[in-house]
Amino acid sequence: MKILEVENLRVSFPVTGGVFARKIAEVRAVDGVSFDLARGEALGLVGESGCGKSTVGRAIVNILRAMVYGVEISGKILYHHPSGTVDLASLSRAKMRPFRTDLQMIFQDPYSSLNPRMTVGQIVEEPLKIHGASSTKDRKQRVGWLLSKVGLTAEQADRYPHEFSGGQRQRIGIARALATNPKIVIADEPVSALDVSIQAQVVNLMQDLQDEFELSYIFIAHDLSVVRHISKRIAVMYLGHIVEIGPGELIYKNPQHPYSRALLSAVPRPDPEAAHDRRIHLTGDIPNPIHKPSGCPFRTRCPIAKPSCADELPPLEMKAGRWVACPWV
Repeated sequence: MKILEVENLRVSFPVTGGVFARKIAEVRAVDGVSFDLARGEALGLVGESGCGKSTVGRAIVNILRAMVYGVEISGKILYHHPSGTVDLASLSRAKMRPFRTDLQMIFQDPYSSLNPRMTVGQIVEEPLKIHGASSTKDRKQRVGWLLSKVGLTAEQADRYPHEFSGGQRQRIGIARALATNPKIVIADEPVSALDVSIQAQVVNLMQDLQDEFELSYIFIAHDLSVVRHISKRIAVMYLGHIVEIGPGELIYKNPQHPYSRALLSAVPRPDPEAAHDRRIHLTGDIPNPIHKPSGCPFRTRCPIAKPSCADELPPLEMKAGRWVACPWV
């Protein structure tokens, strides 16, 4: 059963210039993205830096308008709430508030996403205060319970963020996200700033919490190997577009889109010699998002591109058990 549907989502950021800071161009960070999320499912959203995956996550939790003046958002983000379906993209800040408890976000950098002037207990308790949770005693008990769920102790609630390691700080961020009993959690590169050994611990923790609380995840990352372990489905993004989406194991073992193949070939392998032989080296630079190439956005770097690729944007078509935006595979 679907809990979230994203339909033709477009997000454009203004580029200003001149003395009066007038809009002179726009960056189309997300350009017609569509996907759905089932209850209890983990969907991986992958791609290199600047492809728009984090913007998709922030658009879903509806914080972009508060972050960037003049941002333009179109399309639909349909959240299937028990009381009915609501389009989150159309809601103002005030109208969005009742749904904030159901949608939470885990941020990328555990060093900057926690207020250094607040204790860990205050950080985790803050969402409970904002959304009108019961008495102070009940909030304190829940904070201790949440910290224990993420592998910390209630006694650590009086400490400050600088007293914890990066992995522990990310656990605090996860506890804060779980404070309001959310239905959907957007995890924006939650392990990219951590050591590899700590990454595995955090990913395993998130899987355990998903099973226990029946969470639906959108797991944003640039590393396919990390996404593989937590996501049953994977969507690959390039320059604001989804170029391949389908079952994670299928895409990991046999990627179809040329960009998916290149992205997968960059995943570190135990055998350096074999890894060197299979690495796909893309030619050219990533196009300027202000001046995107016509037609297929990947055609300027694609090893199998044809002249007709410049004519129109290829639609997603079902091929080999997944949706692929390339007519030549």
